[in-house]
Amino acid sequence: MIELYFTPTPNGHKISIMLEEIGAVYRLIKMDMLKGDHLTAQYRRINPNARLPAIVDHDPIGSGLPLPVFESGAILLYLAEKSGQLLPVDPRRRTQAQQWLMWQMASFGPMQGQAHHFIRYAPEGQTYPVERYRNETIRLLHVLNGRLSDEPYLAGEYSIADIATWPWARAVRAIGLALDEYPAVSRWFETIGNRPAVIAGTDVKNPANLSSARPILTDEQWSNLFGQNMLSAPLR
Repeated sequence: MIELYFTPTPNGHKISIMLEEIGAVYRLIKMDMLKGDHLTAQYRRINPNARLPAIVDHDPIGSGLPLPVFESGAILLYLAEKSGQLLPVDPRRRTQAQQWLMWQMASFGPMQGQAHHFIRYAPEGQTYPVERYRNETIRLLHVLNGRLSDEPYLAGEYSIADIATWPWARAVRAIGLALDEYPAVSRWFETIGNRPAVIAGTDVKNPANLSSARPILTDEQWSNLFGQNMLSAPLR
């Protein structure tokens, strides 16, 4: 059995989708980041970086004690290895899947995450970072559209690279971007969105994460969400 420490963000949905796709037995542990659930000593023993998601596998590869795994890309790779699913066997496609997974982890997610922060959370009037990260998200959407104009999926077949990228493609609407400007991305997005495992894996909604409205946070919620409280939180 796998425990999924979860909040319904794009990164969280990567893992809930993956678990549904491979038919894993898992327990969803909902975490409230506004309350600081991710900053507790108990959770930081699972993920020292105090971010979500993370898993604990109670029947890990190679047996032994329960195995915690953090970082969404590492979790996807671990689950693909354990299940033997969604990481291509063909060496060329396998390498493509790994490359596009790293592209999502290093670029499409972080750059868009910064766009979300400055557009939706940071004090208003910061024109340069808003334009910088929104424009970089647009550039990356063009990169994605180019790839998907050549192949139906990022590695030529459905894989963890698509699972990692799809929730972030869905989230662009929260920063005022539309996928219908990218026809290959739109086709891919709709195809994946109709998969039963994707529907099930995104069933837990976050009312804030797809809205373009600026959330109103208390000082404590702001600190919990963006990690300042972690600086003084004891590990034990």
